[in-house]
Amino acid sequence: MQARNRGPLRASIAAMLFLVGTISTAAGADCRSIAYRGDQYAVCEVDPALQEIRLFLNRQGGRRFGQFNEIGRALAVAGERLELAMNGGMYHRDRTPVGLYIEDGVQLTSLNTRPGPGNFHLLPNGVFFVLEDGVAGVLDAKAYRDAAQYPLYATQSGPMLVIDGEVHPRFIPESDSLKRRNGVGVRTDGRVVFAISDGAVNFHDFATFFRDEMKTPNALYLDGVISRLYAPALGRDDPGPAMGPVIGVVVED
Repeated sequence: MQARNRGPLRASIAAMLFLVGTISTAAGADCRSIAYRGDQYAVCEVDPALQEIRLFLNRQGGRRFGQFNEIGRALAVAGERLELAMNGGMYHRDRTPVGLYIEDGVQLTSLNTRPGPGNFHLLPNGVFFVLEDGVAGVLDAKAYRDAAQYPLYATQSGPMLVIDGEVHPRFIPESDSLKRRNGVGVRTDGRVVFAISDGAVNFHDFATFFRDEMKTPNALYLDGVISRLYAPALGRDDPGPAMGPVIGVVVED
């Protein structure tokens, strides 16, 4: 396992993030339903400078959380509450992350840039991360590797949806590969955008939604058929099989 690096994280990668340090007056996640080009999406925006974003995989003792309600129970013991959550990256049968995973500054699995089958290896893939000072970002995996730093939280998935303002070059506009999909992007004002399609969409349309509607110059695909959202503000607590990594927004109860 990799111990937490407490070096000057923001300075080393700020030039690569398209982020601006602004302060939001929002008290919590801004969740809403958005129609875009005939498809419906559930979207939640979070200011990471004001709302705490964490990753969840294992409870004490090493057993996987797997479900939103299990995370909620563990947080309640500490006087905290899960305000928003979404499955947070691809995993193996035992729910071990396929790529990089860092939780509370400890690296559990390594960056994976190897070619291979499946969506994760539709390169470039990428990393969503949160620094100790509350700045969040999305970078393609090689750019993240070149930054040579370890944030407080990070999860790798793939493929990238939007890379420096451009849709992933291998996406086909009229592709008939239609699935429910979820992802995460970061806007130029630093706000983090979580989105899940209510119906089946292709990669190109999903990426275009992030780039053109949500204005995220970098966005990352998290998963497909198993995609789930916990957002009480929208009345959402999607059921489903046990998950691997989960991205959650935590507030004091």
